[in-house]
Amino acid sequence: MDLVKLTETLVKALVQNQEAVSVKEFETDEENTILIQVMVDENDMGRLIGKGGKTANAVRTLVQASSFLQDNKRIKINIDRF
Repeated sequence: MDLVKLTETLVKALVQNQEAVSVKEFETDEENTILIQVMVDENDMGRLIGKGGKTANAVRTLVQASSFLQDNKRIKINIDRF
């Protein structure tokens, strides 16, 4: 599965305003690293990050594990709000 699509699926399952979710992939200067930018509605930030960042870290872990199975690249996920 495409890492951006996987990230988008996971994030949309967690938030209330699914139409406001935007997930994009960007190139980085670091070798073998992919940056994924996640934008969500301001009201969904707490729901996506979770208590102590546990939910956001779980999403990062799942996407990173998928990356290791596919092309062995390091994943960085930035979460921000509109």
